[in-house]
Amino acid sequence: GLRQPIEDGSVVVARKGASVEFPSRFQLIGATNPCPCGFRDDRTTACVCSATSIERYRRRLSGPLVDRFDVRVVVDRVPADDLVGGRAESSAAVRIRVVAAVELQRLRGQLNRDLHRRDLDDQPWDTGATALLRKAVSTSALTARGWDRVRRLARTVADLAGSATINKGHVAEALVLRGVRQ
Repeated sequence: GLRQPIEDGSVVVARKGASVEFPSRFQLIGATNPCPCGFRDDRTTACVCSATSIERYRRRLSGPLVDRFDVRVVVDRVPADDLVGGRAESSAAVRIRVVAAVELQRLRGQLNRDLHRRDLDDQPWDTGATALLRKAVSTSALTARGWDRVRRLARTVADLAGSATINKGHVAEALVLRGVRQ
């Protein structure tokens, strides 16, 4: 399965009494429809799926595997008029922020993807950020793994903003990216 390689960053292949470990650091990106027909919660097209078929569809996804996806974003249908017009931040501007964020992580000695719970505990969190995180845990189905993923995401959001301290806004954005309802 994918769970162990995602967590460990390596794959062990065992054959004929011998085993070899291979590095497997990768970025896993996935997509899924909200239901079999793809129109659940769509504003323009009605979903034709029964509650039973939606439940069966969702059960096919392993909870522990889904929990390992750091970012979970629901993408609504975008009207054609919104696709043109140039209102979004340019790719060049985003690239500059990403390069700067990665450099901050290197200066700290560790990329955010490699931060463990203790490393995350040592990050500078303001009181509003900590309070929002605790509220999210008490009001949502956030797992211990999810808690760490949200904190790692918040660190990344802060880095992209050029902020040394993780604040409430960074945590709020991380919760949205994780798909946690507030």
